[in-house]
Amino acid sequence: MNKKILITIFVIVIMLLAGVVLYLTENLKQQKAANQEMQELAELDKQEMENEYQRFADQYAEMKTSINNDSIVAQLTKEQLRTQELLKELRQVKSSDAREIARLKKELATCRAVIRSYIIEIDSLNQLNQNLRAENTQIRGQYEEANRTIQGLNTEKASLTEKVAIAAQLDATAINLQMFTSDSKKARSLKKCRKFAVSFNIAKNVTAQAGNKTVYVQLKSPTNTTLAPAGTMNYENRSIQYTAKRTFEYTGQETAQTVVCDIAEALVPGAYKVSIFCDGNLIGSRSVQLK
Repeated sequence: MNKKILITIFVIVIMLLAGVVLYLTENLKQQKAANQEMQELAELDKQEMENEYQRFADQYAEMKTSINNDSIVAQLTKEQLRTQELLKELRQVKSSDAREIARLKKELATCRAVIRSYIIEIDSLNQLNQNLRAENTQIRGQYEEANRTIQGLNTEKASLTEKVAIAAQLDATAINLQMFTSDSKKARSLKKCRKFAVSFNIAKNVTAQAGNKTVYVQLKSPTNTTLAPAGTMNYENRSIQYTAKRTFEYTGQETAQTVVCDIAEALVPGAYKVSIFCDGNLIGSRSVQLK
C-alpha cells in the first residue's frame, strides 16, 4: 500500500470522526433544549397546581360565610386547613421532583372532588332553607291572621282597660337633686355631700284614686349601683332596691314632695340617676351630672 492510499484512508477516518462528533454535539443540544422545555412545562404545571390549591382554600373561606350550620363550618375549616397545608408542601417541592408532584397532583384531584361535594351539599341546604322560610312565612301569615281575628274580639275592652290604667298612673315632674352636708347645709361638692334631697311634683290627676300614697326614690351612682339601699319594692314582677320612701295623702291635685336620702358611702363624680316609683310604676326619672 503506497503513501497516497494511506493518506486517503486517514482523511476519510478523520472526516467520519468529525461527522460523528458533530452529530453527537447536535444531538446533545437537542436533548438540552428538550430538557429545558420539559422543565419549563413542569414549572408551569406546578404553578397551575398552586393556583388551583389557592382557589380551593379561598372557596372554603367563602363557603363558610354563606352557611350557619356549625357542623358543616367545622368540616369546611378542616378541609381548608388541609388544602393550605398541601399548598405549602407544593411550594416547597422542586418541579423536577416527579414523584412528589405526582402525589400532590393526586391530592389535588381529591380536593377537587371534596369541594365539589360540599358545593352541592350547601346548595341543597340553602334551597331547603329557602323552601322552609317560604313555608314558615305562609304558616306565620295564617297564624297571625287567626290571632288578629281572635284578638279583635277583645281589643276594644283591653284598650279601654289599658287607657284607664295608664290615665290613673301618677306622674312625677320637676325632679331636682340637691346635695347637703351632714348638718343639712348645701354641699358644694360630692366630697362634702352626706345627704341628697330629691324634690318633685306629683301632677294633678283626677282619674287616680285618692288616699295615702307611698313614693319610693331610687338613687343610682355612675357605676349603676343603688346608693344607701333601705329596702326593696316590686317593679315589673321583680324586686328592686330603693334608697328612701315617703308616704303622703293624695287628693288628685298637684302636690310638691321632698324625700331626703342619707348617704354613707364615698361618692364619685359622674351622672347620678334619680328614679321615682309609686303603685308599682316608674312615674319619673332624671339623670343629674354631679362633681
